[in-house]
Amino acid sequence: MDDEKRQQDDWANSRKNRLPSFTEVLSRRTRPPVDLFMFYLFLQREGAEDILDFWLDVQQHENLCRAYFKDVRKSGRAIKDDWPQYWDYARRRGSIYGTVVGLSPEGGGTKRSTASTGELLTEQDRRNLAAVGDEKGGQGVRSTSPRPSGAASPSEAHENPPRSSTPFSLSGRTPTLFNLKRASRAPTVIPRSAAITKMDLIASAERIFYRYLSPAGNAVNSNESHEIYLPPALRIHTFPLSSSQEPKSQTELALMAQIPDLFHAQKEYRFRAMEQDAFPRFLRAKAFGNLTPISALVRLILGLICLWIGLAVGFSLIFLDVHPKSKRFFLFIPFALAILFLVSHQYELDPILVFFGQSETTPFRTLTIREPYVKKLLIGRAIWVTVLVTAFTVALSLLFWAVPGHRL
Repeated sequence: MDDEKRQQDDWANSRKNRLPSFTEVLSRRTRPPVDLFMFYLFLQREGAEDILDFWLDVQQHENLCRAYFKDVRKSGRAIKDDWPQYWDYARRRGSIYGTVVGLSPEGGGTKRSTASTGELLTEQDRRNLAAVGDEKGGQGVRSTSPRPSGAASPSEAHENPPRSSTPFSLSGRTPTLFNLKRASRAPTVIPRSAAITKMDLIASAERIFYRYLSPAGNAVNSNESHEIYLPPALRIHTFPLSSSQEPKSQTELALMAQIPDLFHAQKEYRFRAMEQDAFPRFLRAKAFGNLTPISALVRLILGLICLWIGLAVGFSLIFLDVHPKSKRFFLFIPFALAILFLVSHQYELDPILVFFGQSETTPFRTLTIREPYVKKLLIGRAIWVTVLVTAFTVALSLLFWAVPGHRL
């Protein structure tokens, strides 16, 4: 426990003069407003939260597999004896669990899997799989995941793979800012009331496949389809195992051996895509600003209204030649509000909220800024915005005060 706390303190000290990395955000080492929760909200506003959902679910699947291997070793059994098909596969292809299962690094068994399912299946495996499908009436091995009666079977999906045209998972849904519940997710806590079995691993992989990788038509309705974009080389078109039927044939046992590493290449691809695209934009939005797009738009509208009021009153005082002239100084009120709202919209930063240590999560809802370096950056930018607002307000107020009155 002390080592873990010391490690967290070291991470916190190392981030005093830098922004967090994507890995630190995903591993929940960061604080608001650059934590995982805020990143999820950022993706949700863009309708791309399914990408993060997929990464988290695959991470949970890999944790489940890792827990299974650890349980086997704690029971005194060897992975080689408990699961010989996986042991043989991991020695030949490599596995991300090489250290856990006891594979020798010199033997090349600890390398990461980077091939898709289609690449992992040999020609003989495909012929055997086709034979299994023929024995079951030409429909392949069925899954317990719900599909409508008219939906394509896994074998049909393999023949007609989906053609995704967008890097995000836009399935016709309107993204909402407040609905944070993620339905049909793999559990975030691994249930330990019973020993983890190989069928649990199959069920976990099956859930991920039918939620994120299968064609949209395989779901009962569009709300259950969250297909994400993957390049053709990483697409998985079929899931020929079932969580309700234990594999028996040699082909099914060989396919089951791939379950622990099945989605790792896809997970790494989505990680790199988020790290290079969404994450930099997230840092710009949250480390250099504290407003959501809707809130910034509202400030733009309010700023234009206040500016119109200020100009209308100012010109009225001039052309009605109102005395005393000092009354014009009250124009600083609408001008200050207008400039504050307009500059806040431009920078997507409200200096008042920053000085109170707040950053927006969803429109007009805030949380406390706790990341030290981000807080320092936002305070610096808030001071700059305050200087700009003050300068423009003083300039406009003096300009309307200095203009001589002329009654029309």
